[in-house]
Amino acid sequence: MTNFLIKTLANAAALAVAAWLVTGVEFTGADTGERALTLIVVALIFGVVNFVVKPLLKFFSLPLLIVTLGLFTLVINALMLMLTSWVSEQLDVAFHVDGFGPAFLGGLIVTVVAWALHMALPDRD
Repeated sequence: MTNFLIKTLANAAALAVAAWLVTGVEFTGADTGERALTLIVVALIFGVVNFVVKPLLKFFSLPLLIVTLGLFTLVINALMLMLTSWVSEQLDVAFHVDGFGPAFLGGLIVTVVAWALHMALPDRD
């Protein structure tokens, strides 16, 4: 349970960095508390999307992953961020990604920041 909480907070921090650096990746909220809650909810949605959809997408795009030596993973990460945005909008959560360009940059930033945080934070699994 602690590991799940740590990974969710790391994803929330990575999403916050992406929203801060990339125009077109946006969180909205009336105050800091509401924005923090939005970040946590979006991190949970992002985690579920990455747990359920991403492995299937990687499996079906395996030939592209092999041909591009794994670089197609960046496109998959952008698609996961766009799907997170769509699910967030359906659930009336204040998170939006404007298109594929911001999703690509945001996905790259989320991947790098989340990786760095996961390396720095203890993992009990």
